[in-house]
Amino acid sequence: METKRTSVFENGLIWFGAGVSLAEILTGTALAPLGFKKGLLAILIGHVIGCALLFAAGLIGGRTRKSAMETVKLSFGQKGALLFALLNVLQLVGWTAIMIYDGALAAGGIWSPGHWVWCLVIGGLIVLWLAVGIQNLSKINTVAMAALFALTLVLSFVIFKRDNIITFTIGEMSFGAAVELSVAMPLSWLPLISDYTRDAEKPVKATAVSAGVYGLVSCWMYIIGMGAAIFTEESGIAQILMKSGLGIAGLLIIVFSTVTTTFLDAWSAGVSGETVSPKVNGKLMSIAVAVIGTVSAILFPMDDITDFLYLIGSVFAPMIAIQIADHFILRADHSGQRFDVRNLIVWAVGFVVYRLLMQADIPVGNTLPDMVITMLLCVMASRVGRHRM
Repeated sequence: METKRTSVFENGLIWFGAGVSLAEILTGTALAPLGFKKGLLAILIGHVIGCALLFAAGLIGGRTRKSAMETVKLSFGQKGALLFALLNVLQLVGWTAIMIYDGALAAGGIWSPGHWVWCLVIGGLIVLWLAVGIQNLSKINTVAMAALFALTLVLSFVIFKRDNIITFTIGEMSFGAAVELSVAMPLSWLPLISDYTRDAEKPVKATAVSAGVYGLVSCWMYIIGMGAAIFTEESGIAQILMKSGLGIAGLLIIVFSTVTTTFLDAWSAGVSGETVSPKVNGKLMSIAVAVIGTVSAILFPMDDITDFLYLIGSVFAPMIAIQIADHFILRADHSGQRFDVRNLIVWAVGFVVYRLLMQADIPVGNTLPDMVITMLLCVMASRVGRHRM
């Protein structure tokens, strides 16, 4: 793919687009049972945790000038990293399909020419974004982000002008589960962020701006979703937008937020494909992923993605924890090996620990404890290995 360097501003626009997301708003609606004050606290705690990890992951790629999956080789070896590259491509294909499905479903709730029509419209716009290329999107993104910014401001005003929004609650949810849901979205971007920070003119500033902008905007989207669910007593985004009096404007929010977010998933699938094999054309693969996602969104129901989110967390949280430990603490580089068996074993343990922690209700969620445990195991395993050498 292109090697042109992106500015700090361009990186900020990219991650603004990632944050203005239908998925973020829908996830925020699930926090309504806590009430506004406790829900807001859970959102903030979760995003501080998630975006700190997002910054660390992006900084590794920015410093090394490597894509997300190329940085994985530093911890797991040349061949060991292929496991995660393949898993990343699969989860990105899944995310692309889910986002197109959700976007089409929500758009159809406002104006319904047919679910498949909206899938084709959204999928076609994503392909257009991919064809233009990330380095050539600055002007288009500026216009699109300005429009989304204005529309979400209107949506925020409509929802939060009511006085009773803080007092109404529905359903049940634990605080720990709410924090984990707030960590979930930043966590889903951990295997991707280096694909964008690697080409930044100023890697540290670009990574900080990327994580900061995404964190702020994501919090905003969560709060919109939570507040809207409390006010309208609805969890469906189309119903929320209709009750808020946003017809065409709401439709534009749905379509363009879906495109600007899903574009990043498809693009990173192409970058990961290049890691799997140098013969892969990243741009063509990313377009193919968008097409596959569109077809899948038309053919298959994708209403419940809870298990999918937890699977992503259990695979990539321990992976990133090992990378952070290797890069920032141990200063280790295992890219000269085919497989780093020790780190692969630590990752497997971290995977199991994550699944076990899912059974517990921890106030800070289960991602942070799993990553701390995995990092400690990585450091300990490294020290033990040195003593035996």
